[in-house]
Amino acid sequence: MSQGTLYIVSAPSGAGKTSMVKALLERLPGVVVSVSHTTRAPRPGEQDGADYHFIDKAGFERLVEAGEFLEYAQVFDNYYGTRRATVEAELDAGRDVILEIDWQGARQVAAAMPESVKVFILPPSAAALRERLTARGQDSAEVIERRMRDAIAEMSHYDEYHYLIFNDDFDTAVDELRAVFLSRRLRLEVQRERHAAELAGLLESGS
Repeated sequence: MSQGTLYIVSAPSGAGKTSMVKALLERLPGVVVSVSHTTRAPRPGEQDGADYHFIDKAGFERLVEAGEFLEYAQVFDNYYGTRRATVEAELDAGRDVILEIDWQGARQVAAAMPESVKVFILPPSAAALRERLTARGQDSAEVIERRMRDAIAEMSHYDEYHYLIFNDDFDTAVDELRAVFLSRRLRLEVQRERHAAELAGLLESGS
């Protein structure tokens, strides 16, 4: 069985990353999103193992000391991290794995697994991004300005990625994301392993 590919997908808040990844999962089999570990308490409706792997702080720190995480970060009072064993089990089963993480996490994962493929999703313009952040109708002007500053800081790292996708038209952007995955699956070394029997039969047929 062919090894799956690890994909890192990053984007500023408001670029539509989560919606694009969800749509990709519906359009392309054999892809999963890695479930992160966190020390925060479950929110109503969240399920352990589906939304997050919930763990206490001491347990998380033991995993950190043991080198179990591909990447982790502390956000306010809670830890979030991607456990290596979880990702490797999916890859070994032949599934492509998506990590939805920021540029700092992407650097950590790329250092640990240099064969990973990095995709950055961008809004079509700053005006469109501001409009999307404002359309939520839940944040004050001050919060929106902070989100814009955070988004610009995140977007400044776009050139650390292999692929750039501009989410202007949603369906087109999802098709482009799907194309990245399909093209990786059609690489010579992958196809040669996946279709060894067919290739042998084709080459033997003329002998």
